[in-house]
Amino acid sequence: MLERVKSPQDLKALPASDLNELAADIRSFLIEKVSKTGGHLGPNLGVVELTIALHRTFNSPHDVLLFDTGHQSYVHKILTGRADRFDELRQRGGLAGYPSRAESEHDVIENSHASSALSWADGIARGFCVQGIKDRKVVCVVGDGSLTGGMSWEALNNIAATDELPLVIIVNDNERSYSPTIGGMATYLSTLRTTSGYEKFLDWGKSVLEHTPVVGAPIYETLHGVKKGIKDIVAPQGMFEDLGLKYFGPVDGHNIAALESALTHAKNFGAPVLVHVITEKGRGHAPAVQDEEEKFHAVGIVDPQTGVPLKKSVPSWTSVFAKEILDIGLEDDKVVALTAAMLGPTGLTAFSKAFPDRTFDVGIAEQHATASAAGMAFAGLHPVVAVYSTFLNRAFDQLLLDVSLHHAGVTFVLDRAGITGDDGPSHHGIWDLALTGIVPTLAVAAPRDGSRLKEVLRESISINDRPSLVRFPKGAVHDDIPAFERRDGIDVLYRGESADVLLVSIGAMAQISVEAASQAYREGVGVTVIDPRWVKPLPASLITMAQRYKCVVVIEDGIKHAGIGSTVAELLREAGIDLPIHSIGVPLEFIEHSKREEILNDLGMNVQSITRDLVSWAISAQSGKSAAHETTRSTEENSSAINQK
Repeated sequence: MLERVKSPQDLKALPASDLNELAADIRSFLIEKVSKTGGHLGPNLGVVELTIALHRTFNSPHDVLLFDTGHQSYVHKILTGRADRFDELRQRGGLAGYPSRAESEHDVIENSHASSALSWADGIARGFCVQGIKDRKVVCVVGDGSLTGGMSWEALNNIAATDELPLVIIVNDNERSYSPTIGGMATYLSTLRTTSGYEKFLDWGKSVLEHTPVVGAPIYETLHGVKKGIKDIVAPQGMFEDLGLKYFGPVDGHNIAALESALTHAKNFGAPVLVHVITEKGRGHAPAVQDEEEKFHAVGIVDPQTGVPLKKSVPSWTSVFAKEILDIGLEDDKVVALTAAMLGPTGLTAFSKAFPDRTFDVGIAEQHATASAAGMAFAGLHPVVAVYSTFLNRAFDQLLLDVSLHHAGVTFVLDRAGITGDDGPSHHGIWDLALTGIVPTLAVAAPRDGSRLKEVLRESISINDRPSLVRFPKGAVHDDIPAFERRDGIDVLYRGESADVLLVSIGAMAQISVEAASQAYREGVGVTVIDPRWVKPLPASLITMAQRYKCVVVIEDGIKHAGIGSTVAELLREAGIDLPIHSIGVPLEFIEHSKREEILNDLGMNVQSITRDLVSWAISAQSGKSAAHETTRSTEENSSAINQK
């Protein structure tokens, strides 16, 4: 059936009697292809019929289709002519795992961070209105997990205030984002699935009113609906229509005819409208349906029949953190854990099972998690906020002003720091070192291996008068890299025969740094490799140590601009030390999806390239010192000659 569908026009030409067969073919195709490449399998298995109905009802790209989040866009890619590229999904030069403008005119939002698409939809629809464009619709597919993010409610509050917007909102309600969706909105939607009469709402209604996000006047009135009596808000459309949005649903998300009917009504309504669609994440694939924790949200390379990983499991940075935070929790009942809809991916599953009352999954709401953690610290707890590095960007204001300004004893644990690889530009964790470098009172650690991760995590949790942060990369954890000595907080990992280069290795770059230093020795260049462990603030002993060398090199898996290299340069400059300082890191640009090793090779962040740079800079520094010496000597001779005259 897929052979007959190369575009949305081909899809529209199919008779309705063929659509269920097409849906079955798409599911088989997804299971086969994604099992080979890895990717977001569960979410896409759940939206097959919904995406078919969307492309049959609307006219993409004339009508604009937006996905929040973009990991549910695989079926959209298939139906817009990209099925033949799925063998290279998330591979170098192949299909991106999220929408990509470079791939297709049907893709709009490349940013895969949740809860932002409704604001995009509002802006595009308003743009059409301002220009008098009346024949283009905007359709925004929102996972119910995205509605746990406050930005969605800011958008809804504004969308509801304008009747003319040509906007259709699809709530893809599958009860989960990564793991089961939590919070007041999830409770509301769940109740709509199961409640037939308002009497059953009586006990539930007050809870919803107390936990639903409060944003702006329209939703304020909804939340205070209890004053009007529970009976006024018991209909499924109650909350949304009190917001000012027309509601259709709930609709069976796997019934194409029902979906097309609802979407057609929504398309013709002439004002903002919300269609509530109930789907099953992982539908049609037994291993996914049986995965109660995450419904095969994302998989690596797996057996397509059983879902069992084909690659041997190795210890990861995340698994080291998971075990250590559990041990810490057993020792200290003041330690609590927070995350943003990512208990499993950030390594908090075991902690949550051992301490359910000390674990808080706030949904896709990093800002709330950060500010709430500040409050918990004030109340006498020590919160550990575990998120992906890229998602801390969303909570920078709260990190700066709610946590740091208040000297809150909060520990942030950033998984997926540095180059992550497969998920592309919006998922690389390359900004955290630069961003956190400008946050007063915050201490930042970058462990080089599993033992150091456990070490700095415990040191971090012992800090209660200011915030701290521990960052580590994705994937397999390095074998322990021992230090020859620890001097004033700095670990010496490799000592060069001569004082040519001081190489400051940041975090997980230690292994490459030591290997490059060893290679440089064979070229006659002495490189001493040090690991400060805590990169903010940098140990003062770094100044004394640097003075002994001809040049200093900093290597980090974050952006060079405003990163640790910049900090080291400023530190030495303020100390009056005039040394050549070189930085090896990520350029200030967005990096496309590839394997982490491929990207590091592209950036010259491998042993061979770094060795070449170290030798070159050492020779250049030596030549520069020689030239400076000759200049000084000549100046002294000239001065002497003038004095004699």
